[in-house]
Amino acid sequence: MSDKPRILIVEARFYEDIADALVRGAVETLEAKGVPFDRIEVPGALEIPAAIGFSAQKYNGFVALGCVIRGETSHYDIVAGESARGLMDLSIREGLCIGNGILTCESRAQAMERALPEKKNKGRDAVVAALAMMVHKRHFLGKGEA
Repeated sequence: MSDKPRILIVEARFYEDIADALVRGAVETLEAKGVPFDRIEVPGALEIPAAIGFSAQKYNGFVALGCVIRGETSHYDIVAGESARGLMDLSIREGLCIGNGILTCESRAQAMERALPEKKNKGRDAVVAALAMMVHKRHFLGKGEA
């Protein structure tokens, strides 16, 4: 891995319009900061931790983007909890710098409010979190700032 930081955006495409809004906020933020990045798509939120794990040695940081909307069954709780647990396990066990931008919402309207760059811009927030963790990791490993 080079000294120049590189980010991987992993986007769950289950709700394509919401994913597009999250990605737009993330990409605009990375481009404004001049941080190089790659993007990959996975089917849903449960696949995001595995994709990050597969690529752990190739990137300095990760931005996980997706959405889980509550439905009529307990599937929401499983997907929301297990995707978050998977990301946290990777962060702690593998020391990965991950910005978690997987929305967990009650409705599509609530999700769009959080996803759109002109609204709450959670794609941007996930990038900011990943970059902040990269700085902390480099500091504590004695390599200065990211």
